[in-house]
Amino acid sequence: MARRPEVVTQPDVVKGDGRGAKWRGSLDADIIIANAPDPVFVSDLEGKILQANDAVSQLLGFRQDEVLEQSLSRFISPEETREFTAALREVVERGVMRNVVLNPRSASGEVIPASLNASALRDPNGKAIGAIGILRDMRELDKARAYAESLIENAPDPVFVSDLEGKILQANDAVSQLLGFRQDEVLEQSLSRFISPAETQEFTAALREVVARGVTRNARLNPRSASGQVIPTTLNASALRDPDGKVIGAIGILRDMRELDKARAYAESLIKNAPDPVFVSDLEGKILQANDAVSQLLGFRQDEVLEQSLSRFISPEETREFTAALREVVERGVTRNARLNPRSASGEVIPTTLNASALRDPDGKVIGAIGILRDMRAYEQVVRDLEQSKTELQEKILDLEKFEEVVVGRELKMIALEKELESLRKKPKG
Repeated sequence: MARRPEVVTQPDVVKGDGRGAKWRGSLDADIIIANAPDPVFVSDLEGKILQANDAVSQLLGFRQDEVLEQSLSRFISPEETREFTAALREVVERGVMRNVVLNPRSASGEVIPASLNASALRDPNGKAIGAIGILRDMRELDKARAYAESLIENAPDPVFVSDLEGKILQANDAVSQLLGFRQDEVLEQSLSRFISPAETQEFTAALREVVARGVTRNARLNPRSASGQVIPTTLNASALRDPDGKVIGAIGILRDMRELDKARAYAESLIKNAPDPVFVSDLEGKILQANDAVSQLLGFRQDEVLEQSLSRFISPEETREFTAALREVVERGVTRNARLNPRSASGEVIPTTLNASALRDPDGKVIGAIGILRDMRAYEQVVRDLEQSKTELQEKILDLEKFEEVVVGRELKMIALEKELESLRKKPKG
């Protein structure tokens, strides 16, 4: 929808003759109103329509001559006529009024939801003599709102709508199921009724983030249910905007974290009690968690390991290799047998192999790695022992081969000697 022109409210009107109002200068109010894309009309302070553009006729289905000189009360209900009269008073007092709801009836009898913004029409002395009203057809917006409300109502996750003070304006059945309260016990209540004062401050900060950025992610809330149970949840919220795009509240989606927290606690227990050195790092290599086996391997206390970059314990070249391993974890979800040689607290370089798998957030995005180190010192000692044994065995084989050469040589000489003796025996005596 085109941007609405600002209506002049200074005492620049020089004539109001029932057909329109003219401003001094080159701009003719008749032209501006006639060519406005939205339905625009001019009325006096009793609500009689003095001017209306073609968009009004298109909206209501009446010809201009059926609209002009008519009271607005012809097209709206008695109750809305009173509201419009009050709006006119507001225009006289404040010069402007916003978003008054009107439901005029068209020529076909259709009730058309509309909102009215109006500015004062003033005479040359600055006195308000009427109003310039701009109507906004709310049918499509109401359809969109009904569709959005249907989406919220039928969403499988707990979804609520709040204003910028945290008052709950709408909540679906999933919210009631999560908290154990009926809808009438939730609606019109402040969210602070269900969360602690500290979390209320966090939620207020989340609302500020929604206003500033249009969205907030994974804010932690722990609402208390009707039974008194504290339920761990995360909140994702997006901006709720009025027709002019101004943020007027938030649409919040809660995620019940109880099962996830159980799974996380179970995973942390597995890591803590694993016999092998296990650590968790983010994608920059900062160590977020490490079990006792890591401390035993490296000789550092846990507080000397946690929040440290792995580059503190390995060489620059191996840091590059570990970064490459993290890229492989992101791409393939796993990496195998990467070589690392961390330096222990005593300065010893410890040969290890690293197997790592992806650490994912609740949405499945890789946010880090779970690494398992295998101490290769014993293995490499076995390899060295085997190499030593192989070397010793080869030396013994060489010795045996030399001994065999000596023994065989002797045997051959003995055989040759025996043959020579036998030959001498058989030789006739002369």
